[in-house]
Amino acid sequence: MTTPEPNPDLPRVRLMPKANARAIRHGFPWVYANELVTDRRTRALEPGALAVLEDSARAPMGVVAVNPASRIICRMLDRDPDVRVDRDWFAARIGRALSLRDRLYDAPFYRLVHAEGDGLPGLVIDRFGEVAVVQPNAAWAEVRLDDLTAALVEVTGVSSVLKNAAGRTRALEGLGDENAVLAGTAPTAPLPVPMTGATYMADLTGGQKTGLFYDQRPNHAFAARLAGPGVRVLDVFSHVGGFALAMLAGGAEHALAVDGSAPALELAAQGAAASNLAERFETRQGDAFDTLTALAEEGARFDVVICDPPAFAPSKQALDAGLRAYERIARMAAALVVPGGYLGLCSCSHAADLANFRGACTRGIGKAGRAGQLIHTGFAGPDHPQLPQLAETGYLKALFYRL
Repeated sequence: MTTPEPNPDLPRVRLMPKANARAIRHGFPWVYANELVTDRRTRALEPGALAVLEDSARAPMGVVAVNPASRIICRMLDRDPDVRVDRDWFAARIGRALSLRDRLYDAPFYRLVHAEGDGLPGLVIDRFGEVAVVQPNAAWAEVRLDDLTAALVEVTGVSSVLKNAAGRTRALEGLGDENAVLAGTAPTAPLPVPMTGATYMADLTGGQKTGLFYDQRPNHAFAARLAGPGVRVLDVFSHVGGFALAMLAGGAEHALAVDGSAPALELAAQGAAASNLAERFETRQGDAFDTLTALAEEGARFDVVICDPPAFAPSKQALDAGLRAYERIARMAAALVVPGGYLGLCSCSHAADLANFRGACTRGIGKAGRAGQLIHTGFAGPDHPQLPQLAETGYLKALFYRL
């Protein structure tokens, strides 16, 4: 008696003999294009189509999402080859993600779904109270937005779901950049988000990414421990107030927020006002490197300087240039720290691992003629769970030095 084929309605795709099937069986979630048999039938699959993945001996390994146009040609969705990826499947995955956040946070402001880290490859969902912002950065999630949205509303009870289509990852998947309202209505004004003792203003329709970066929350909290009477703070690449507002809430005397975006700094100022911190908060718009140079020429010095730049090394090809940029920012920032003060340096580049990033920062501090004690190494918060088999899910690093 023959065993019935799993999911007979789905096409089959097969690993090449040279592919690392063991890594996939042990949890690695991606299949690269050079690891899959890409015959005419496989190349004809629509981006985002589902298929049963087989090893080179034709043994089923699970259900994958296929995108023949992407270097990541398959993303593992479920290791059960019989599973049906439907609204109920989405509800189960989102429910599991929600149970973790409910355990960790007392208010519904967090990253609800962290892509592969929550078993939903390429999908990011940030929650802002009654509003959820979805980033479908993989084709399979884009083509299943209806089931995803229905499940998200059902499980969380949010009243509005927005789609944010920004980011280079979508372009790599062959996806467009059109935002949309998937359920409810879009907020007409920035939303206040309580975090680390301050109030941040999140622009969910016109801001960067989903409107706010939740990943730095534990690093904001550590920085706030360095605040106190008389402490003056410089927050470079501040976005909507970042470290500056957290440190002011922690008792710092004054904070200067620097960013190239005028709208981001306006949101930061609104957050300072909402937090009753406006009198101690100042902004300065401009290129970070130019502004650091100008502050040095002005003789400005700070008790704490923190730099949280965008990804200087977004890919392996950009790694060398990115590390030079991290070294340069460390050198320039270290020169502005008073003796015995503190320097915080951050990287969201997954291509620059912790050792490379730490080396670049330490070289920069040395080139500034300073000596530093590394007192804290931070990462993203637990609402950004890492998939241990995939280094990219642990992209954020934060290093704090006492100079």
